[in-house]
Amino acid sequence: MNIPFLGDRGEKHRNHDPEGIAELLSECQLLRALAAREGIQLDDSVSSLEALDQLVPRWRDDEETLSWLGNDAGLYLGTVIVRSVPGAAWEIWESGQPVVRLDSGREFDVVASGHEWAASGVPELSQVYAEVAEE
Repeated sequence: MNIPFLGDRGEKHRNHDPEGIAELLSECQLLRALAAREGIQLDDSVSSLEALDQLVPRWRDDEETLSWLGNDAGLYLGTVIVRSVPGAAWEIWESGQPVVRLDSGREFDVVASGHEWAASGVPELSQVYAEVAEE
């Protein structure tokens, strides 16, 4: 996912508003609408990731929905991580790709994980969360 309006591509680091970025990246409108139709409340908790993992993947036949849903799933995964793992924060790569960075310096491309989940269900979102949380 490329979000060029978050900063100039040529700048290595820029002082962004971390709360504003987190709020923007947490919207995930398509995923939230899908979850609501299935009776799942996305409350930024680990249990909501587990509930998403149980969804029947009816979206896999629609390439456009699959791509958007993959983005949203990755951003939602990142939102849960940033809000519940101490020291986790959003980082925007020069390419505009949002990733989650831990205190250790390790970065996770949660959007790539979201696309993998949307396309195949593996890895499960809750599994990725567990791996990140134990870092």
